[in-house]
Amino acid sequence: MQTPSSKTSDLPIPKSDPVLLVTGAAGLIGSEAVRHFSARGWTVHGLDNNMRADFFGPDGDTTWNLKRLQHDVPDYRHHVVDIRDRASILRLIEELPVDLIVHAAAQPSHDLAASRPFDDFDVNAGGTLNLLEGTRRYRPEAAFCFLSTNKVYGDAPNELPLVELETRWDYQRPEDARGIAETCRIDQSKHSLFGASKVAADVMVQEYGRYFGMKTICLRGGCLTGSAHSAAELHGFLAYLAKCVVDGRPYRVFGYKGKQVRDNIDASDVCRLIERFQAEPRCGEVYNIGGGRANSVSMLEAISWIESIAGRKLDWSYVDEPRSGDHVCYISDLTKLMTDFPGWRVEISLNSILENIVRTLEARVCAGLSASAV
Repeated sequence: MQTPSSKTSDLPIPKSDPVLLVTGAAGLIGSEAVRHFSARGWTVHGLDNNMRADFFGPDGDTTWNLKRLQHDVPDYRHHVVDIRDRASILRLIEELPVDLIVHAAAQPSHDLAASRPFDDFDVNAGGTLNLLEGTRRYRPEAAFCFLSTNKVYGDAPNELPLVELETRWDYQRPEDARGIAETCRIDQSKHSLFGASKVAADVMVQEYGRYFGMKTICLRGGCLTGSAHSAAELHGFLAYLAKCVVDGRPYRVFGYKGKQVRDNIDASDVCRLIERFQAEPRCGEVYNIGGGRANSVSMLEAISWIESIAGRKLDWSYVDEPRSGDHVCYISDLTKLMTDFPGWRVEISLNSILENIVRTLEARVCAGLSASAV
């Protein structure tokens, strides 16, 4: 089976050596971007100060992934820089002849944001502004891709009428079957503080595109996932679930009878879209990105699926209260994305995603580590 990281793009390999700057480079999307663009002949610089470990503890620590990245991609240049450090960010962008910035660094948990609101906003909104302004001042021709989130819509998607099926919730009306489109409102809904800080960043990315004519794009992700995810209970649905199955640790399901639905997309499919954007840039655009209906799964379905792949049962319990502002059923409508970028599609199936996550975790256990060790 071909692994996501080994997939090749159908775009021609650039003849020169363009330069990429990735934030959150040791994380899920960031590390995949490093691998993807390095394999295409790019010079890649990455920023990551492992603040994820501060946010989530040992489960969130990305040290293991950074070490693997530096071993596999020897030409990669890593910078331990905090995106809240405005002077350092401006100086770095001034010094590097960047052609593309992939901004994947974030405080990603809507639960954690409530207890650390200043950190959440300073990272998500302030850090994004630092990068945008550095790009405007020193690299205005560079393309800027921001990894936003479907939480910019708050709980507005919950207003769609749903039907309860045996193992999942689903949209009741045929016209809603493709999922949530970019026309869903972002105001007058409950976002969580995380969602609100990402709204601020999302709108600022749009504004730099529309006001200054910069090549900026917001990718409003559903569940972005993959085997490089340093998942924790507060963030990283599929990877954390698989970690609990493989490691034999307990898991909690929060509300909605365990029938809440998410659509899942592998990091490699996201990076192929980013490459499309760099080749065919837009100014101030927004797109929903996820696995679509084909890669959608409920919590109950995911538990059963991962148990089958791993060959062991999960010790899970049910908490009869959903997370505040959480979506009941969220499937990304990919119509706009696939219309504007007709050469792109989701290639990695949900089954392949789950297989890759589980096998990666099992390999770490075989190496004498727990699935959560770094």
